Amino acid sequence: MNADVIIVGAGPSGLCLARALSGQGLGITLIEKQSLQEISEPSFDGREIALTQESARLMKELGLWSNIEPHAISQLRDAKILNGHSNFSMNIPHQLGRHQELGWLISNHLIREAAFKSVQQANNEHHDITILTDQKVTNVSANNEIAVVNLEGGIELKAQLIIAADSRFSDTRRMMGIAAEMHDFGKNMLVCCMSHEKPHEHIAWEWFDYGQTLALLPMNPDPVTGEYRSSVVITVGSHEIKLLMEKSAEEFSQEVTKRFMSRLGIMRLISTRHSYPLVSVYPKNLVASRFATIGDAAVGMHPVTAHGFNFGLLGVNTLAREIIHAKQAGLDIGDTKLLLRYQRRHRAQTRPLFLITRLITDIYTKESHPAKLLRKLLIHAGENLRPLKRVIALSLSGSK
Repeated sequence: MNADVIIVGAGPSGLCLARALSGQGLGITLIEKQSLQEISEPSFDGREIALTQESARLMKELGLWSNIEPHAISQLRDAKILNGHSNFSMNIPHQLGRHQELGWLISNHLIREAAFKSVQQANNEHHDITILTDQKVTNVSANNEIAVVNLEGGIELKAQLIIAADSRFSDTRRMMGIAAEMHDFGKNMLVCCMSHEKPHEHIAWEWFDYGQTLALLPMNPDPVTGEYRSSVVITVGSHEIKLLMEKSAEEFSQEVTKRFMSRLGIMRLISTRHSYPLVSVYPKNLVASRFATIGDAAVGMHPVTAHGFNFGLLGVNTLAREIIHAKQAGLDIGDTKLLLRYQRRHRAQTRPLFLITRLITDIYTKESHPAKLLRKLLIHAGENLRPLKRVIALSLSGSK
């Protein structure tokens, strides 16, 4: 036995699970195909992560929050949903929830860096985590007694439980024969940071415009210049994204200002640009014999409802609790009943919103005249339905 738990993928979910299991008398091995420098000092990738209140609590519990500079944590006070060229919006104020804000915003690379530091801190205390970098998994297999991971170069590792945390396109999940529902939206999203003249008032935007979907996530002002800043997400076809990526910084800034109809005044590009394909993924099963999935390998969300990493943390918390309880009770941490309990609970936490997200994107991205009319009617009706807005506020904040 080389470890009790092998986690494939040292992204934020994999690192958080390793941190959650540390100090419980378990031997934990993390396997990552990237280099140690890439996971310890991750580069800016354009993505800003909207965190629920529950995610913030879990990050504090795991030690991530204290590893992030306070100025890099932005308040998501309220949210609004816009449609087409209209100035009318459906507003989701934080007062409908249970906190002074709906949630928080932190750059993805800072979350990854904080998760790695948290794992290091836990390992310095408990000496129970081994990180293998620059390693490619070539095969995984399991039976009732043991789980096996084979690495490129002939190395074989054995454990009681294998956990896949290696992206929504998880090779590890496929090696275990688990199929997944994949929906390719046929579009890409471009993400970057922009400065702008007018304040955002810490309000997040989701703008279902005609021919494009725009999102704006409010960041704290630049600590040096004091400029207003936001993370901007533009979702269009891949060819249009390519053209946007190729524009000069000045041309791009002018284009984005125009796309946002100058509602924030002049906007200016202040970061690198990054493009990602829009594909949602939901596996047929989240577990198999001595095997489980977490993070995007378990649920690969469309970003419109901003729940990707939030679901990742929920899965980490649910699975870690099951494993720790089994360990403390002297039970098998790879037991099928344990894994099926995790699957039931995580599906109950994620499946409804996954399906609702698909429905929202289908309704609000269609361009036919009847669809546009329906979109307008739904936005206006929603603004006047306080119970519905309260449900949305509680969902965005992660409250029950």
